[in-house]
Amino acid sequence: MKQFLDKDFLLQTETAQRLYHEHAAPQPIIDYHCHLIPEMVANDHQFKSLTEIWLGGDHYKWRAMRTNGIDEKFITGKDTSDFEKFEKWAQTVPYTMRNPLYHWTHLELKTGFGIEKLLSPKTAREIYDECNAKLATPEYTARGMMRKYKVQVVCTTDDPIDTLEHHIKTRQDGFEIKMLPTWRPDKAMAVEVPENFRAYMEQLSRVSGVTISVFDDMIKALQVRHDFFAEQGCKLSDHGIEEFYAEDYTDAEIKSIFNKVYGGTKLSQEEILKFKSAMLVIFAEMDCEKGWTQQFHYGAIRNNNSRYFRQLGPDTGFDSIGTFNTAQAMSKFLNRLDTNNKLAKTILYNLNPSDNEMIATMIGNFQDGTVPGKIQFGSGWWFLDQKDGMEKQMNALSVLGLLSRFVGMLTDSRSFLSYPRHEYFRRTLCNLIGNDVEQGLLPASELDFIGKMVEDISYNNAKNFFQF
Repeated sequence: MKQFLDKDFLLQTETAQRLYHEHAAPQPIIDYHCHLIPEMVANDHQFKSLTEIWLGGDHYKWRAMRTNGIDEKFITGKDTSDFEKFEKWAQTVPYTMRNPLYHWTHLELKTGFGIEKLLSPKTAREIYDECNAKLATPEYTARGMMRKYKVQVVCTTDDPIDTLEHHIKTRQDGFEIKMLPTWRPDKAMAVEVPENFRAYMEQLSRVSGVTISVFDDMIKALQVRHDFFAEQGCKLSDHGIEEFYAEDYTDAEIKSIFNKVYGGTKLSQEEILKFKSAMLVIFAEMDCEKGWTQQFHYGAIRNNNSRYFRQLGPDTGFDSIGTFNTAQAMSKFLNRLDTNNKLAKTILYNLNPSDNEMIATMIGNFQDGTVPGKIQFGSGWWFLDQKDGMEKQMNALSVLGLLSRFVGMLTDSRSFLSYPRHEYFRRTLCNLIGNDVEQGLLPASELDFIGKMVEDISYNNAKNFFQF
């Protein structure tokens, strides 16, 4: 019987163990998509407790606690102490067996704090105190945690109106780890609520210095901000969309739709879809001109629980996998750009695993030989960034594309303790490939090349693809 979380955790064969320990584990981390709070890096934030760094904003854990019958006051409540919240999480952990949270929790404790005890009500106080003592030292600040995990680059997620002052400060401080912004312009195409859109346009006008009254003004203002992001080292954009938008439209229609929503008139569903379709194309063309990579995260149904949305707001654990028939729209969108030679490097992330094979075949339609893996099938995202989800994504990519050109894993997290997700991914990758070698499905005589392939997927492909 194997020991839980030993050095060969998830590695079922000798070949898998060799691939991981010799080739994957030594690689630094490029975390090209995350939601870290840039201010914390700029100020080298000192965490006041394990609860802050571990439970704050972590809707994965919040969902599990609610499912385990924990009262909301111990999850997001303002009148309960950090230890009371942590204690309720410790009560929940034993009940998360076979949920990826059980693996992540103990992997984070082990790699982050050197703690190999299992978290439970019996060990909660001891673990909490030991971690808090370490968090009070310089090695466990925000920057210290990034150094601990051999991070080289992080790309945060930032709105076009953000000042990027914290990115600038971090660079000026001489911090050796790159923190680069990522352009996330979702609000510039969110025309469902006219008053919200108008308020955003006013903010965009102020930060860009462009007076906005018509559609062309908005595009000029966005271009000013796009240029500013590029000056600060930005190399990626990101879009969080339910589905792809690829309606037919004319320039005159889009200008008229802008005038309506900017003037406070509620749009029809057809007008909303046309506007979003136009904006996706415009953003994609901006990215292509600068050589950026565009990312699309699609397929979530967000804020399903209206009662808790009113109480807690978005991103609090009430989202789920959606079912969208988006293949034709995705194809039309990508083809529209490719036809005009305006298709940037692209990463597609699906939330519904039923889309795996569709995505794996879609990316092959638009590879053009200019860049290895120009169109990427993104790693298992959100509900799929666990062993089963990652294996299914990599198997689909292997069978229908080139796993060897995959740019690998990211945390998609705001937590400074999420970097072990890269280790979890690398172990899963090495186990898949190692099993193939042991079963004679891949040649053992090519272990040198296979080892290099593991290194590439773990690190080199991302470094070269994004030109970090």
